[in-house]
Amino acid sequence: MRIVLHIWRQRNSSDKGRMVRYEVPSVSEHMSFLEMLDILNEDLIARNEDPVAFDSDCREGICGACGCMVNGVAHGPIPGTTLCQLHMRHFRDGDELYLEPWRARAFPVIKDLIVDRTAFDRLIEAGGFISVSTGSAPDGNAILIPKHDADRAMDAAACIGCGACVAMCPNASASLFMGAKIAHLGTLPQGQPERASRVLAMAAQAREETFGSCANIGECEAVCPKGIKLEVIGRMNWDFIRASWGW
Repeated sequence: MRIVLHIWRQRNSSDKGRMVRYEVPSVSEHMSFLEMLDILNEDLIARNEDPVAFDSDCREGICGACGCMVNGVAHGPIPGTTLCQLHMRHFRDGDELYLEPWRARAFPVIKDLIVDRTAFDRLIEAGGFISVSTGSAPDGNAILIPKHDADRAMDAAACIGCGACVAMCPNASASLFMGAKIAHLGTLPQGQPERASRVLAMAAQAREETFGSCANIGECEAVCPKGIKLEVIGRMNWDFIRASWGW
């Protein structure tokens, strides 16, 4: 099938950038979205044109490296799917698709569809890890954890840090990402010693990185490829209030 692409092209962070139209005439429905972009880039290289820069790594939906806006939706129109796992069978012959990078002050554009997401790394660094000296792999049954708590921690740990929540939020808030990381450790007994200091440090770092505030609109949950729930934001807010008041 034939797909028409309107792609944001920007040489570097200081370039103004613009949308450029391309046609990919021989797209198989079995291709992934990134494979379709690979075909486009092969054609551009053959014509001595600059290929479209986009992020990818595992292409299995687990690393969080890929991602762009497809017709205004982070990762495209299929819920619970990363861009690399989005397949062309979900589109029709002659479809026109508009591809743009994540739009957030905290995620400056590096080139084309690639943005700098190291702000997430600094959030993680601010939150730190846990102070438990584990040594070798501990016995899985050494610390008994209620199944409900273990399930909540594992659900939060599913976050891959792709940044779709920030890109889709009207305020460019990182609350879903932060909430997932805080809930992951804060739900488990090993994460209790730093529970208060972690949430305060991450909140302060989020302000420094110019992430916006959460308005509970829910766009973040709607586009999260791993289905992280808004509940983690509520837990983060509760932890922040307790830590701020010294409870």
